[in-house]
Amino acid sequence: MALSSMTGFARGHGVTGSYVWAWELKSVNSKGLDLKLRLPTGWDAIEAPVRARAAEMLSRGSVFASLSVSREGVATIARVNEPVLAAVLTTLNALAGKVNAAPPTLDGILALKGVIEITEAEENEDERRAAESVVAAGFIEALKGLQQMRQHEGEALGRVLAARLGEIGALAALAEAAPGRKPEAIKARLAEQIATLLESSQRLDPDRLHQEAIMLASKVDIREELDRLSAHVAQARKLLADGGPIGRKLDFLSQELNRESNTLCAKANDVELTNIGLELKSVVEQFREQVQNLE
Repeated sequence: MALSSMTGFARGHGVTGSYVWAWELKSVNSKGLDLKLRLPTGWDAIEAPVRARAAEMLSRGSVFASLSVSREGVATIARVNEPVLAAVLTTLNALAGKVNAAPPTLDGILALKGVIEITEAEENEDERRAAESVVAAGFIEALKGLQQMRQHEGEALGRVLAARLGEIGALAALAEAAPGRKPEAIKARLAEQIATLLESSQRLDPDRLHQEAIMLASKVDIREELDRLSAHVAQARKLLADGGPIGRKLDFLSQELNRESNTLCAKANDVELTNIGLELKSVVEQFREQVQNLE
């Protein structure tokens, strides 16, 4: 399966009968799937099927979907609002003897707000149901466009993530080969430190110092961290190769990679290993940031 980003944009529009409609979809990062719908008044009937299809086609992302609908070529009907007209005439008659003004004209009265109501011809029920079906299908087509854009972005993300994994593997190999992590180098440094301590005081127990040296040597060994880094990198590469909605799994692996790089830095016993560990932390953080965009 292809990788998908959680960011994308798509539009869809069409005409059915007297209805002109348009969908606009955009999505951004989110921990789960959150579809926010903006529907015109009276179009609530399509909400349930639209949400169901979105849940089938997407697994993560905050999706904003906006629908606009208008009717064209429909005859307009003008009618007099009798109660409003009656109220206006009553008020005019009451003011006739109190205000010195020209008598009202017909066009003046009709121009008053609410006296004339302009409406469209009533909708045909069958035509409306057919329009709802077409508009819902239009949402699915727009959703496919959004999905294609997210997959295109996902391909680019996959290449970036694969490159970061390659860098992590290369840095782990550098740490593996670093002279400072070899047992001989660790032993030499500990021996030097012990010799310095023995010279400064005759009260130190050589046997106890030997035991402490063994414990210290085990604490600075980064073999386990390197093995786990290698395993996490291999698992992440497999996930990228398999594709699909793997964002959450890769996010977990990025946390594990970060934990191992932190431990490696803490155990580093020379400048070279410390620098490798810091660079490793930086690359792992770049990997984690990109993973946040993946579905």
